[in-house]
Formats: sequence, C-alpha cells, structure tokens
Amino acid sequence: MRCLIKNNLKPRKGDALLFFSLHLDATTDPLSLHGSCPAIEGEKWSATKWIHVRSFETPSSVCEDQNPNCPQWATAGECENNPLYMVGSEDSVAHCRKSCKVCS
Repeated sequence: MRCLIKNNLKPRKGDALLFFSLHLDATTDPLSLHGSCPAIEGEKWSATKWIHVRSFETPSSVCEDQNPNCPQWATAGECENNPLYMVGSEDSVAHCRKSCKVCS
C-alpha cells in the first residue's frame, strides 16, 4: 500500500469516516477494501462500529432455507461437506436448516 500525503485524513473532534462494504443488492463491494498507513509520529487511534444489514440471530424454532439453492446443495451433500454454512453453529447463522433436516 502506498501512503501518500493526499490520502491522509486530519481528524477533528466529532469527525467520523463511514464506508459501506456492500452494494444496495447486498453483494460485496471490492472497492471497500482498505488499509491504513503507519503513524509516523505520535499515536494512532481508531474505533470500529459494525452496522449489519440484518440480524445474525436465527431462532432455532425457525425452519426455513435462507437461499433458494439449499435443496440442490443438500442433495449434493453440502449439509455434511459445509455444515457451518448449511446448518450453522452457536456462532454462525444457518442458511439451509430445512433442506438439511436439522429443525427441531
């Protein structure tokens, strides 16, 4: 990464830098990838606040597929091959609970 003077931001009290990592259709915006330059002198502070488009929480009582391809993926064995995405975990949302037949 090149650290150029013109890319430096001089913060003022109350300033915030916002950017969006997704397009309006929820696809990833590769132009949102970024980094930072090292502090030449003094200290550098930052705070991150994530704002999510939707909740990561899926109640275990909800028995539905979050993706229209779930039935085909389940038939192809993805419930076993890719369980984190398909059936979820304590820390990961399930996308294909119905097709993987893991509903209680």
